[in-house]
Amino acid sequence: MLSPSDFASTSWELMVRVDHPNEEEQTDVTLRVSGDLHVGGVMLKLVEQINLAQDWSDFALWWEQKRCWLLKTHWTLDKCGIQADAKLLFTPQHKMLRLRLPNMKTVRLRVSFSAVVFKAVSDVCKVLNIRRPEELSLLKPSGDYFKKKKKKEKNNKDPVIEDILNLESSPTSSGSPASPGLYSKTMTPTYDPISGTPASSTMTWFTDSPLTEQNCSILAFSQPPQSPDALADMYQPRSLAEKAKLNAGWLDSSRSLMEQGIQEDEQLLLRFKYYTFFDLNPKYDAVRINQLYEQARWAILLEEIDCTEEEMLIFAALQYHISKLSSSAEMQDFTMEAEADEVEAALSHLEVTLEGGRADCTLEDITDIPKLADNLKLFRPKKLILKAFKQYWFVFKDTSIAYFKNQELEQGEPIEKLNLRGCEVAPDVNVAGKKFGIKLLIPVADGMNEVYLRCDHENQYAQWMAACVLASKGKTMADSSYQTEVLNILSFLKMKNRNSSSQVTSSLESMDMNPECFVSPRCAKKHKSKQLAARILEAHQNVAQMPLVEAKLRFIQAWQSLPEFGLTYSLVRFKGSKKDDILGVSYNRLIRIDVATGIPITTWRFSNMKQWNVNWEIRQVAIEFDQNVSIAFTCLSADCKVVHEYIGGYIFLSTRSMDQNEMLDEDLFHKLTGGQD
Repeated sequence: MLSPSDFASTSWELMVRVDHPNEEEQTDVTLRVSGDLHVGGVMLKLVEQINLAQDWSDFALWWEQKRCWLLKTHWTLDKCGIQADAKLLFTPQHKMLRLRLPNMKTVRLRVSFSAVVFKAVSDVCKVLNIRRPEELSLLKPSGDYFKKKKKKEKNNKDPVIEDILNLESSPTSSGSPASPGLYSKTMTPTYDPISGTPASSTMTWFTDSPLTEQNCSILAFSQPPQSPDALADMYQPRSLAEKAKLNAGWLDSSRSLMEQGIQEDEQLLLRFKYYTFFDLNPKYDAVRINQLYEQARWAILLEEIDCTEEEMLIFAALQYHISKLSSSAEMQDFTMEAEADEVEAALSHLEVTLEGGRADCTLEDITDIPKLADNLKLFRPKKLILKAFKQYWFVFKDTSIAYFKNQELEQGEPIEKLNLRGCEVAPDVNVAGKKFGIKLLIPVADGMNEVYLRCDHENQYAQWMAACVLASKGKTMADSSYQTEVLNILSFLKMKNRNSSSQVTSSLESMDMNPECFVSPRCAKKHKSKQLAARILEAHQNVAQMPLVEAKLRFIQAWQSLPEFGLTYSLVRFKGSKKDDILGVSYNRLIRIDVATGIPITTWRFSNMKQWNVNWEIRQVAIEFDQNVSIAFTCLSADCKVVHEYIGGYIFLSTRSMDQNEMLDEDLFHKLTGGQD
């Protein structure tokens, strides 16, 4: 019975459900509160009434109807809008979560369910020793991702026990903010740049962390290749529309896991979301490089990105080489030699930096923009005309190509001048057939102009291809990355070169290899096993002397050189259009692609973007570009927030600099990517 004084007061009863971590059942606790009581006071009353001696510091109130955390403990119940019918849950903010990494290993660790996903991923990456966490995010897999696997488990009488790396005692498990984990600004674990093993001087740093020496090797070294049967059972997208569906599950970086309906111990995918890999350093990034390599490897094997058969064999040869090195006894033996004095190395690096590198650079090197001029062959595809190339004299200057009938007419008016800024550049190469071509898709008012250039030899191709790639980004050959781009292209061509005069590998090595593990199932069906093994071993001779980390970096570079690299697809409907299209989002541009043919229709570059807005009511993205160009589209395969976050995320990542002391501007990220629902 309530006394008259209780009726006179403004207090009321509030029921809170308490989540006990070590008990399966939840308990209900009823409190008498008033509207002017703050959230912290409710929590204090709750703990006093439960009267159980334990650490409650990680607990917070979750409002089930509104699906939000009550983390502002100084707010009153009236300010929060909480009344007697509110369903509140008193639960730990950090809960267990299973994350499948790019190398297909699953780690189980405690993650904040109350922090926004951007912060939660950052904390996870600190535990796993992955630098640049802003490049990664969490993906909730679609039903198709596990569909084939579940069918196989259903037919298999023996239960499948997943091998999970348990990191329950990770630094994010406490209620306090996550500790710097395995790296910080003053103490970064270093690795052998050749083998990727943790350096001896920093090995002791791993002892207090769940990421022990053994666990570190699991994350930093490539795992044995999957069997062909296991590979065939994995989900493989067959069309652009299916590839678009894969991106529907990206979590909102500006909201917490709990707000997005993620349950405790649920499995999510930790993936590199943004394809701009900043400051890859073998000395610090053994885990990051390996996980990047693994994500690239699976993208090739599952045909999430297209490549030619010749390129598939190069990737297979590198995989075989990396697999051999990773499984060898030398790589697993952690007896390291003493490393060079780091202070001396740092001083040496500082000395080179202060001296400004090469001293023989003249003023002309800075002020003169290099020029390419040579005879190339040109072809423009037209209907009902056979593919015939015609030779012209080409001059490449700044970001444009001009061509003339011959060299003598160079000083006059060109036949045509092609501005490559914002164009699409793709290789059209067959090294074995001595074919070195460049495919250009140049944006014009009504779509894209398709142009093919044909070079005579490797060196000419590397120079012109590198110039085209830089010009498409708005850079000239005076840019410092030009020579590096040329060398990378030549290196990739060398790997493709099949050297028939080289020593024939032993039949024993061919017997040890299971070639179907290193190529996509569709490629494996085209060839007999022995024939495939011979071709992989032939390609392997070009990479056989590479150290482990260099081979992984070379694989990543080859992946980056593919025409479709870095494109994230979404199925959209453009305003005014009667049919669906694919929108490809890259680090510097948007591409409208025909959903049936896969041919690019139009390209818009971020550098020409004036502003973009989202109408959250009709879920429409509207973008304005220079020269009064504007587009608007609704997203069909995913929420418009996914595309909006990709655009803002890439613009945010373009603001990063090499300053090691620079802290990530998380507020700027949320300004560029956040939305209001």
